[in-house]
Amino acid sequence: MKILLDIPEDKVSFFMEVLKNFSFVKAKPLSNDNEDFYEGLKEAVEELNEMNEGKRKGKELSEFLNGL
Repeated sequence: MKILLDIPEDKVSFFMEVLKNFSFVKAKPLSNDNEDFYEGLKEAVEELNEMNEGKRKGKELSEFLNGL
């Protein structure tokens, strides 16, 4: 299983050191590009969930395509 954690920058080295003590855990920091990708993906999923719950209105496909 993979888990994505958001850790304050000043606590990263401590947390990585703790994880190294567990032989069954493989941990490596994300690159900035990957971090940006996952953050964007998380926001997109949250927006989709809001649309499905009726909290947000989506654009019509034709409106979206005309904007391209």
